[in-house]
Amino acid sequence: MTHSTTETGLGRFVGDWHPEPVDEHDELAASQATRLAATLELRDTFGAGDALPIPWHWVYFPDWPKGSELGVDGHPRDGHFLPPIPNRRRMFAGSRIEVHKPLRVGRPATKRARLARVQEKTGRSGEMLFVTIRSEYRQDDALCVVEEQNLVYRSDTGSATAFARNPEQLPESGAPWHADLQPDEALLFRFSALTSNAHRIHYDHPYVTGVEGYPGLVVHGPLLAVYMAELARSNGKVLSNFEFRLQSPAILGDPLRVEGTPASNAGTVELAVVSGGGRVHASATGQFA
Repeated sequence: MTHSTTETGLGRFVGDWHPEPVDEHDELAASQATRLAATLELRDTFGAGDALPIPWHWVYFPDWPKGSELGVDGHPRDGHFLPPIPNRRRMFAGSRIEVHKPLRVGRPATKRARLARVQEKTGRSGEMLFVTIRSEYRQDDALCVVEEQNLVYRSDTGSATAFARNPEQLPESGAPWHADLQPDEALLFRFSALTSNAHRIHYDHPYVTGVEGYPGLVVHGPLLAVYMAELARSNGKVLSNFEFRLQSPAILGDPLRVEGTPASNAGTVELAVVSGGGRVHASATGQFA
């Protein structure tokens, strides 16, 4: 684990923070993957032994604390890998996923998560703490998937931040792969349930507009990542590596599109979720198996 912090900023709260690794187990029930497919309006059904696409492992290994253990925003107040900083606000920044061999549904799997890095940075919004969690997924003692999730935390007084809609219509896409996205409230609610995410910005309109300062419900960052990975899969490509970055919030109701441009050597693809005027909400690079 690497710490890169100072004694004057947020780093002073985590200098002695060294959480131990956590081991979890899951049977990877085929029904859970089939539920995600139905939520995404896909025709896939899954049976024992089927390969799990990137990044569908997110609907497994649920973290489901008691309601009394949640904060006012719906996130857990305390948690093993939540840094001990005051007035903590959390943002999912992105992830790197490497598939050594596919996880297979219907077979027991283990997940070992550990704190990989802590870095303190200062941006336009002030001090931020970047926390990287490395998770290794195994079946039959073989390493299958490695993921490093980057999470950003800041200490916030709770005042609303101004975000703007982007209702501008999308022009015709010039990308070789593209699909318009039309998530709705029910899809966001179901994706929250499947990924054990109780953050109120995805389902509580009075909260997200009155407290968090968004102009509407926020589309999950992980859902944007799923849309990008699924664009490659819908074009017949199996991803062995997938790295994505979340760049700006996507607001439910704004026109959204997922686009992909394969490299000339056909070994990789550049992906993005965009809205009108060229605004990029998420970007990714995928490598084909």
